[in-house]
Amino acid sequence: MASIFGRDCGKSAGDERVLRVTLIERERQDLFLRLYVEHEEALRGFVRSLVPTLEDAREVMQEVAAVLWKKFEALESIEDFRRWAFGVARFEAFNFNRARQRERLVFDDELLSLLAHEAESEGENQEREARALEQCLQKLPEAQRALVQTAYAPGVRIDELARASGRSAMSLYKSLHRIRIALVDCTRLVLAKEAQA
Repeated sequence: MASIFGRDCGKSAGDERVLRVTLIERERQDLFLRLYVEHEEALRGFVRSLVPTLEDAREVMQEVAAVLWKKFEALESIEDFRRWAFGVARFEAFNFNRARQRERLVFDDELLSLLAHEAESEGENQEREARALEQCLQKLPEAQRALVQTAYAPGVRIDELARASGRSAMSLYKSLHRIRIALVDCTRLVLAKEAQA
């Protein structure tokens, strides 16, 4: 078989096996990266709640990422990634704090366990609230949804938005206030239905 470069491209069974293994490895890497990036911010906040400084959190996060990658094959289901990653992060933060106990005053393991549990619960609550809010945003009429997205975009000033839309700033504030109340009510309803399910 000739390649586009005119060379023989005949592949042996060994070459095909290596190519297959390489493709499987690349898919595994892509899946890991997608899952890690999806949960990285929550993990970082969780770790930050368990260690004294931001620099400590960076150091622990490096170790967490390395351990997650090394042990990724042991993960039984991608649906369990968040719980598994938080468990690894908790363990690595505990190890980090234990190693630093001689250097400075740090929290004991019992307090760290309590903080870890609270931070994990709070992160899960925030994710549920964000999903519920997104559902409610999608239920808004298009004009209201566009107004909310525009008004809360970075760097947008309400007075400038009001001028551009031909409305007074007060009128715009009132509209946004009514939309916010509707979103809060809708979000509470969605969360209550989830809690009952």
